[in-house]
Amino acid sequence: MLSGLRLDLLDPSPLDIEIEDIAHGLARVARWNGQTHGDHAFSVAQHCVLVEQLAAHVDRSLDRHARLMALLHDAPEYVIGDMISPFKAALGVDYKAFELRLLAAIHVRFGLKPATPESLETAIKKADRMAAYLEATQLAGFTVPEAEKFFGRPRRLDGEGSRKFLHLKPLAPNDAAAQYLKKFKQLL
Repeated sequence: MLSGLRLDLLDPSPLDIEIEDIAHGLARVARWNGQTHGDHAFSVAQHCVLVEQLAAHVDRSLDRHARLMALLHDAPEYVIGDMISPFKAALGVDYKAFELRLLAAIHVRFGLKPATPESLETAIKKADRMAAYLEATQLAGFTVPEAEKFFGRPRRLDGEGSRKFLHLKPLAPNDAAAQYLKKFKQLL
């Protein structure tokens, strides 16, 4: 890692994980394999911030630990990249176990429970699908009917605070990393 730490991917230690490495890596991993409008790719770092915001918007009772788990939901991608869900499924259970082992180490590093509670996992997946819908329609060239077919139509995207979801703009990698770090520090 750029921090100088060496992360054993087969047996990740929480002691070898730094948030700056995560932010740097996620800011350089493109959502939609880079097939988005804008001067820059929409990064996984931006996606994670969006998912955290959506989760908090939909369920205002989420505490900072739950919101931090939402922000970190795709953190393993800082070293393994972003793969579409059908490809992950084709790789099988071993891939998912690998990803979950790395996520558990990340959680422990930042004082969270290793596994995301099931009810929170459901809420994060809902926010993740909402984010995918917004990204698909605003950045990846999907029509509304296409996005609804794949991700469903998001509900509860109205009311106070919803304006920030109406215009997604891909950021330069350093700006996306800074945005991610800022959100992390607010939640930590």
